[in-house]
Amino acid sequence: MEYILNRGGKPTVTALKPADKDPKNMSDCFNQVFKHEVDNTEKIYNLVNMALEEKDWATWNFLQWFVKEQIEEETLAMDLIDKLKIAGGEKATDESLFNLDKELGSAPDDADLARDATSENP
Repeated sequence: MEYILNRGGKPTVTALKPADKDPKNMSDCFNQVFKHEVDNTEKIYNLVNMALEEKDWATWNFLQWFVKEQIEEETLAMDLIDKLKIAGGEKATDESLFNLDKELGSAPDDADLARDATSENP
């Protein structure tokens, strides 16, 4: 939104549609996460294509961060699927799921959270 405001636009925020269905199990959950990231990537690519067609180089450049970020997000989602498979997938033991949970819990989380933003520090 800040970028749109800085470029003279008026951002609008619309409601997000809820998830189609609750996951049946962890594999389904991780697969839904991966599909969600792929959908995000497609939407970002659409914006990149629009910026290219409009020859809006500032926006095209701005969007490159999101392109790079989506590569990381899709990789992270694929890694989650792989780790669950290594843990045993649908036949994972409580112990292997506990170890997976510990590993995921100790992963670094350096993302800025939107809820921590203020008008002075967007």
